[in-house]
Amino acid sequence: MSMSDGGARPGRERLVVVGGDAAGMSAASQARRLKDPDALEIVAFERGHFTSFSACGIPYWVGGDVAERDQLIARTPEEHRERGIDLRLRTEVTELDVAGKRVRARDVDSGAESWTSYDRLVLATGARPVRPELPGIDAQGVHGVQTLDDGQALLDTLSRARGCRAVVVGAGYIGVEMAEALINRGYEVTVLNRGSEPMSTLDPDMGRLVHTAMEGLGITMVNDATVTKVLTGDDGWVRAVATEDAEYPADVVVLGIGVRPDTALARAAGLPLGAHGGLLTDRAMRVRGHDDIWAGGDCVEVLDLVSGQQRHIALGTHANKHGQVIGTNVGGGYATFPGVVGTAVSKVCDLEIARTGLREKDARRVGLRYEAVTIESTSRAGYYPGASPMTVKMLAERRTGRLLGVQIVGREGAAKRVDVAAVALTAGMTVEQMTALDLGYAPPFSPVWDPVLVAARKAATKVRGF
Repeated sequence: MSMSDGGARPGRERLVVVGGDAAGMSAASQARRLKDPDALEIVAFERGHFTSFSACGIPYWVGGDVAERDQLIARTPEEHRERGIDLRLRTEVTELDVAGKRVRARDVDSGAESWTSYDRLVLATGARPVRPELPGIDAQGVHGVQTLDDGQALLDTLSRARGCRAVVVGAGYIGVEMAEALINRGYEVTVLNRGSEPMSTLDPDMGRLVHTAMEGLGITMVNDATVTKVLTGDDGWVRAVATEDAEYPADVVVLGIGVRPDTALARAAGLPLGAHGGLLTDRAMRVRGHDDIWAGGDCVEVLDLVSGQQRHIALGTHANKHGQVIGTNVGGGYATFPGVVGTAVSKVCDLEIARTGLREKDARRVGLRYEAVTIESTSRAGYYPGASPMTVKMLAERRTGRLLGVQIVGREGAAKRVDVAAVALTAGMTVEQMTALDLGYAPPFSPVWDPVLVAARKAATKVRGF
């Protein structure tokens, strides 16, 4: 049976937020800061048990670096309610009626449904893990990792698994981080990767460095592997993962194949989607063509400032910024989100991995001609104790010398160096201009020429042709 809760009180607008994690609750919280409950009622729907949590932290919780699940929760449902937000957990929005300005929601536990009207709507439905339709993919012991509920389910499996063999399917950020988590828990880990090298967000030559390091940690890395099915025992529990060429025994399987925007609701409602399946918005994060609907987080596409193309990038940093922009605009202020340069960092044990801007194939796809250079350097002055090797790859546009992208693989001190490149990309700097950057230097922190500047100098020389 479907019911309606009526409209907002006369003289008061209602904001409805669909999704209770980073973008949704950041938007709700910012709107509440700007408008009190007498002017703006805020209703938020979340289909899970938790709000405002760090999905990025789940591998470190599973691996034991973070002791307690609740350490990953930035703000509890009770804290949101105390701030005047009507937060409804375990409630899934199943339909958007854009013409009627209302949403249909279903109580996950009871099945009861009701309509809620809105004056303004925020869609923060996130992304869903890719789960290929393969025989046995739903067997016991096969896990995706996207929410705290997913993380808890995996930990429950690990606590009762009868062996210590783990197979991770996929070698992107989640796959690599989960491989580390399982190694930390004492598992024998095999990673099955469809690509030629792990970390497809890097060029293959840089991914090869990650491959070598993973094998050095005891992880079995299998590239060019297409999974065909998951094999189970008589008890329905996973026992192996099969590819076209072999079978890999497994007591637990983790899927790290990536995510896609969760935009089924938006698609059914006729809202505009981009080539990657994400919602399209303007700079104010308002859904294109709809003055009273905003969207943010992993369900949207964003402008890549380097290529000028739309991209889908699922990161909590972007989601929180989107929420701040949306909440400010809903609350009567003004804010915009200009775009991204595609910065991301990760690690596998002590190996740090970073990238920003375009890979070689990205540059080719958008018609940019470029020069690429790779340099070897160290994290500190070579004579200072603890100096470790670092590889930096840099792309610069041919003729103009504009910086196009940077990738870094190394040990301590490697990953956050990418932030210098991210700023340079955002500012549209050339590699020649970068060589003059006044970066901090002392032997414990850097060589006299920071590795990023060494790469910039080499790229500038190549662009100039001498």
